[in-house]
Amino acid sequence: MRLFGPPRLGLPSVCLLLLFTAACSEVPSVTRGPGTPSTIDPARRAEAVQDAKALRARGRRVWCVPFARTASGIDIRGNARTWWAQAAERFDRGHTPKVGAVMTFRATHTLPLGHVAVVSKVISPREILVDQANWHRNRVSLGMAVIDVSDKNDWSRVRVESTPDQFGSVYPVMGFIWSPGVPVKAPTIMASASDAKPADKTADRAGAEIARAAEVTRNAHAGGEYQVASR
Repeated sequence: MRLFGPPRLGLPSVCLLLLFTAACSEVPSVTRGPGTPSTIDPARRAEAVQDAKALRARGRRVWCVPFARTASGIDIRGNARTWWAQAAERFDRGHTPKVGAVMTFRATHTLPLGHVAVVSKVISPREILVDQANWHRNRVSLGMAVIDVSDKNDWSRVRVESTPDQFGSVYPVMGFIWSPGVPVKAPTIMASASDAKPADKTADRAGAEIARAAEVTRNAHAGGEYQVASR
């Protein structure tokens, strides 16, 4: 006599079930374009793109510094060539790329003001993807590949995939400013009585910022004033 119970699964059925379960367990992260995942903060990235849209709508220039500041959360002002020195007392710095870090390019003849870009994905010890503005004049480039061509693998010399599958000239890089969320050493700011704001207004402002971030995330890819790398 055969007792009734759960049906037995043959080996092919078990393999099929395992493959289906594995596929369903993979939760895709934010996408930069068709088939290109990103782990960078989606709200910051969307806000940076939206700010660039607003500037272009007003006929103003899109620069690398405001975009990198918004996308990374690293609040440094001034020309890109000054960021590395400015970050010395406030943020961790190094020569290893991390998602959300700002790559700081040295000033050169072709980049007299320097350049900054935000690491959006680490592909390998020698390749990363970056989000940046004004690498192509007045445009935002998302998911652009950068390769390390330095002798010591310290990211001091890189080449950028300015066009799909074509890496351009070698550019010197000072390093990466890491974004831990808060500065290592925050500047001391003396608050005055005039700076105080009622708690209820502060809460309302925070709520508005959260709602704005959500809206920007939904609309980040609307319009065509920025480009998405093919990778």
